[in-house]
Amino acid sequence: VALLLLLALCNAIKIHGEESNGLCDVNLTLRSRPHSVSILEFGAVGDGKTLNTIAFQNAIFYLKSFADKGGAQLYVPPGRWLTGSFNLTSHLTLFLEKGAVILGSQDPSHWDIVEPLPSYGPGTELPGKRYRSLVNGYMLRDVVITGDNGTIDGQGSVWWEWFTSHSLNYSCPHLVEFVSSESILVSNITFLNAPAYNMHPVYCSHVHIHHITVYAPPGSPYTVGIVPDSSDNVCIEDCSISMGHDAIALKSGWDEYGIAYGRPTANVHIRRVQLQSFSGSSLAFGSQMSGGISDVQVQQLHLYDSLTGIEFRTTKGRGGYIKEIAISDVDMLNIKTAFGANGHFGSHPDDKFDPDALPLVAKITIQNIIGTNISMAGNFTGIEESPFTSICLSNVSLSINSASSSHWQCSYVSGFSESVFPEPCSELNNPDASSSCFSLLKPNGRAAVL
Repeated sequence: VALLLLLALCNAIKIHGEESNGLCDVNLTLRSRPHSVSILEFGAVGDGKTLNTIAFQNAIFYLKSFADKGGAQLYVPPGRWLTGSFNLTSHLTLFLEKGAVILGSQDPSHWDIVEPLPSYGPGTELPGKRYRSLVNGYMLRDVVITGDNGTIDGQGSVWWEWFTSHSLNYSCPHLVEFVSSESILVSNITFLNAPAYNMHPVYCSHVHIHHITVYAPPGSPYTVGIVPDSSDNVCIEDCSISMGHDAIALKSGWDEYGIAYGRPTANVHIRRVQLQSFSGSSLAFGSQMSGGISDVQVQQLHLYDSLTGIEFRTTKGRGGYIKEIAISDVDMLNIKTAFGANGHFGSHPDDKFDPDALPLVAKITIQNIIGTNISMAGNFTGIEESPFTSICLSNVSLSINSASSSHWQCSYVSGFSESVFPEPCSELNNPDASSSCFSLLKPNGRAAVL
C-alpha cells in the first residue's frame, strides 16, 4: 500500500508553454510513474555498513526496461544505504523517503574512474582521469531525484583530507552529475558533505532544481553547491546552500578546451535562494567560462557570512564572455566584499592556452541591493587589453563596517551607477554608459536594454 501511495506521488516533469515570466515560471505538471520498486527488493541493507552498489545497479538495470512504458520509480525507504558510484537511466524517478540516507563510500575503490570532461582538457584538480560522481546520468532524458527530504551524504571528510594533503590520484568526485542530459528535476532533497560539487549539470538542457538544502562545513576545501556548466535553460529556486567554497558557480569550460567545445551556459534563472560561502563567493560566475555565460536572471537572494557576495571571475587565456547578467533584490549580511569582478583569477590547465584569448565581461546590471555589516563595497579589476564594460549599479545601499575611505577599488572597468551608497569609484559614474545598461523592468522578466 505504501508503495502504491508513493507511486501516486512520484513525478516526472512535463513542460508546457514557451512564454513565461522567467524559466522558473514554466508550468511543470506532475505525472505518476506506472511502475515502482523498492531498493529492498534487490537485497539492499540500510545499516550504514553493508555496501549496496550492486543493489542500486541491479535495480536501475531492471527499471530501464520500463523506459518505453512510461518510466519507473526506485523507492529508497528509511535507512542508511552505503554505496559506491552508480548510474541512473532515462524516465526514472529516484525517490528518497524521509529518513533515507544514501551514503557515499569512503573507500575510493568503490568509485569508478572516468575520463576528464572534454571542455576541461587534462582535468581540473589533477591531470588525467577523475573519480565518477556518486549518482550519475549520461545522455539521459526525463530524470527526477526527489523525495520527502531524504539525504545524499558524500561523507566527504576523507576526500578533503586527501585533497589538502595532495595524496589523491585522481580529481575529487561530485555527489550528483548529469552529462549531456535533458529534462532533469531535482527537488526536496538534502545534500551533505560532498567531496567537491554537490549538483553538477554539464552539457545539459532544461534543468529544474528547487527546494533542496545543501551543506558542507566551513573548512571543506573546494566544496561547491550547484554548478550549472555549459548548460542552458536552468532554473534554481527556493534552495538553501552553505558551502566551504562557492554556493552557486556558473561555468562553461577551461581555456582552449572550453573554447573548442564551444557550449555556453545560457538562459539561467535563479531566485529565492539563501547562500553562504566560507572561502569563496555566494554567487560566482567563472572563472572557467571559456564557452561563455549569458542571459542570466537572478532575483530575491539572501547572502550571508561569506567572503564575497557576487563575483565575476576570468583571466587572460580564457576567451569566452560573461554578459547580459541581471541581478536584483538582494540582501547581504556579514559579507567581506559585496561585489567583485576579477580579470586575473584562476590558473590554466596547461601551457597550451592562448594569452591573446581575451574574455569579454559586459552588460551586467546589479540593482535593489541592501547590505549590512559589509567590509568592502566592491573590487572591480578588469583586464587592460579587454576592460570590463557596462557594469551598471542602481539602488544599492551598503552599511560598511570598515573605517577605510577606500570602499571601492576599480581599474580597467567602466559603467554607470545611480542611487549607490557608498559612492562608487569614478569609473562607474560614466553617464555615457547608461544607454548600454540592462534592466529587469520588462514584464516577462528578461533583461532588456534601456
